[in-house]
Amino acid sequence: MNKNEFIEQLRLKLSELPKREVQDRLDFYIEMIDDRMEEGISEEEAVRDIGSVDEIAKQIAADISVKKIDKEKFKRRKRIKAREIILLSLGSPIWLSLIISVLSVILGLYVSVWSVVISAWAIFVSFAAIALGCLMGGIAITIFSNPLTGIALIGVALISAGLSVFLFFGSKALTKGILQLTKKAPWGVKKYLIGKEKVQ
Repeated sequence: MNKNEFIEQLRLKLSELPKREVQDRLDFYIEMIDDRMEEGISEEEAVRDIGSVDEIAKQIAADISVKKIDKEKFKRRKRIKAREIILLSLGSPIWLSLIISVLSVILGLYVSVWSVVISAWAIFVSFAAIALGCLMGGIAITIFSNPLTGIALIGVALISAGLSVFLFFGSKALTKGILQLTKKAPWGVKKYLIGKEKVQ
């Protein structure tokens, strides 16, 4: 198949699509074939390397359809009729209060989730402080007054230090998990409410 036959077949398969869009795509393939021929490849080989007319036509049709749908959506969003403005204004006491309520619930959930993280870090700091205090007090009591009590305090310090290590890694993992959750949550809500529109 030569260049003219290829372009003509492609034009026929895309005849139902907007002419300007089709011509842009055809010009692209004409230029591609010409470039390949300038590199020393024969016309038939250049056409064969591009691929089958059917596959290319399907791809172009899909691209143009997506572009057309996007334009239509934009036009639909752009046009707001007078009656819609009036209805929005009259319904504002209801929908505005609902939006504020939903935002308040979301903010409350967000604050609650992060308060758990803050609490976990506060517990870690408490155990670390207990470990340090008991260690210093245990050493002082062992040297200056009651060795048994001092040793008991040093034991409590070691237990608290061990727990604080576990709490540190637990708090770190919790913080990381909550960060990922709070990043993904808005996209999940958007996907649930709006959903994916399938292009046919």
